[in-house]
Amino acid sequence: METDAGETVTPQALKIRSLLAMFCMHAGHVISPARLISALWAGTPPRTAATALQVYVSKLRGQFTQAGASPTLITTTSSGYRMRLDGHCLDLALFESSAARAQQAIHADRAQEAARLLSQSLTLWRGRALADVRTTPALDGYAQQLDERRNALHEQRLTLELRLGRHSQLIGELYGLAQEHPMWENVHACLMIALYRSGRIPECLEAYQRIRGTLHDELGMEPCNRLRNLHRAILAREPWLDDHSRPPSSAYAS
Repeated sequence: METDAGETVTPQALKIRSLLAMFCMHAGHVISPARLISALWAGTPPRTAATALQVYVSKLRGQFTQAGASPTLITTTSSGYRMRLDGHCLDLALFESSAARAQQAIHADRAQEAARLLSQSLTLWRGRALADVRTTPALDGYAQQLDERRNALHEQRLTLELRLGRHSQLIGELYGLAQEHPMWENVHACLMIALYRSGRIPECLEAYQRIRGTLHDELGMEPCNRLRNLHRAILAREPWLDDHSRPPSSAYAS
């Protein structure tokens, strides 16, 4: 939670952070106590769970007050609890809004605008989704969905940036992503293309050997057909590699 002054206020207790995450996931909708109890105690609640839940809700309301928000953001109904945003906004909503506008720009062939909007949406992320509450199974599955959504948009933005001829500017970011995700083949493909177009062909080939070695050592498998085709194209210096108008993913597809 962020105060009006820009100060971040984070509940310390895991159960309260998990409760807040559940409310954010279902903002505007009523959540039954039984569902919250099942989520917070992973299906094996203690006998005092109902009372404990009421205490956690009360403490969370206190955190809202500390952040300068109204404690009535969480209301009690006959069938459960509901969080009303009342003018407040979740980062997730801003992310999805920018992402949706980016898709509209892509369909209208406005690549620069789409890349800007995707970059804008991705800057809202600060690490993995719900990183500090993923030990709660009910939240971990949802967090994985969010991570996959982020990764898909990240790939889309990288492809757009390559089509716009920004390969040199991408190299540092791509090296970082490749190190963070050593088996993310599409990121390594983008890195290879960016390096090739920047005239850094030895590094480009080293990047391929690096992911090939990682996949072999960790999974006992070879890179996917697309990555192998890209490697062959680089060795042959095929003309399409310098054609920015062609989406990389389709150009080296099997």
